[in-house]
Amino acid sequence: MIKSILDNDLYKFTMQLAVLELFPKAEAEYRFINRGHQRFSTEFVEELERIINEDISKLTLTEEEYYWLSEYCPYLKPMYLEYLKNFRFKPDEVKVCLTIEKDLDIRIRGPWHSTILWEIVLMAAVSELYFTTIERDWKGNSKNGCTSESVLAAYGEKILEIGKALEENNCYFSEFGTRRRRSFELHDSVMKNLIQIKTLTGTSNVYFAKKYGLKAIGTVGHEWIMGTSALVGLRYANRFAFENWIEVYKGDLGIALTDTFGSDAFFKDMDMKLSKIYDGVRHDSGDPYDFIDGVIGHYSKMGVDPMKKVIVFSDALDADAAIRLKKYCEGRINCSFGIGTSLTNNSDFFRKSPPLNMVIKLHSINDIPVVKLSDSPEKETGEKDALRVANYIFGRKGLDE
Repeated sequence: MIKSILDNDLYKFTMQLAVLELFPKAEAEYRFINRGHQRFSTEFVEELERIINEDISKLTLTEEEYYWLSEYCPYLKPMYLEYLKNFRFKPDEVKVCLTIEKDLDIRIRGPWHSTILWEIVLMAAVSELYFTTIERDWKGNSKNGCTSESVLAAYGEKILEIGKALEENNCYFSEFGTRRRRSFELHDSVMKNLIQIKTLTGTSNVYFAKKYGLKAIGTVGHEWIMGTSALVGLRYANRFAFENWIEVYKGDLGIALTDTFGSDAFFKDMDMKLSKIYDGVRHDSGDPYDFIDGVIGHYSKMGVDPMKKVIVFSDALDADAAIRLKKYCEGRINCSFGIGTSLTNNSDFFRKSPPLNMVIKLHSINDIPVVKLSDSPEKETGEKDALRVANYIFGRKGLDE
């Protein structure tokens, strides 16, 4: 289910390098959160444990992959590539249990620089295993547990339809669908079809970037800012996180993620220096139209021409939403799109078999609870008391609310 150590999102590698450089002794814990209705089984847990212990643990960086990274991802420093060459997933960092309610309880614990690579590969494995062992009707006449050719062909037509609609509307987009893909095989089929689309700018999946000659796309995730809040300080965590990112990457990978503690807190910390250094911002929750207006207003206040910046949209996008947002941004600010699950596990195509609604989030650093507040209340994660304090510190709620 996971074909290579590079079968992962780029931002996990870029954050791993930054953690190694600035916080090499930090200890982390991650937890699985199932926001959907799907349930699991004892057999599922046993097979997932086998995949972790026998398959994922054997992944290594090949010489060919090493040299490809050094050429096509030059911001990944030589010392880091040597680290990655010797990196092995450690199964004892992962504990998997089945709850009384037949839900999954997955906890990942160990050095932050080591555990950071588990998130995407575990989610991809959980998703594919679910659609291989529990919900299998979608496959049609499959053989040996593989997707039938007729399903792949029909899905390929769907992807081409999506891609052409984006191309016709001049929407530049990247594929972001690794974590909730229905299967590796289907993901590969998606990429084979998408490379025909002229407005495809790349993919977050480093393996497929290498395989199909695409640009690997990604910068930073919520956990970088969440972890910084525990190690450096909560009130100005956005500022500390993005200044540290500049220290590591010297201006490369300059897209700032905005909603970890809500956009209001982000813009307060995004001073003139950061506003000018960073190429743009990423939207991942909340009303995207209000966000566009807010970003343009912020840049104007900082004396920065919005047409020299970009917004990357990545919140549960489909083609129709991207096209509408593109029209709203036209002539006001540049935009691009990271489209994930609607490409690799499209709910319109698999109507009776929706994708899993799940995340794996950083839970603590050095046993200090961390939170994500988000611009969408349902996306908040973290312990109740930690959320209460963080919402108070950022002026979102009173202590008793």
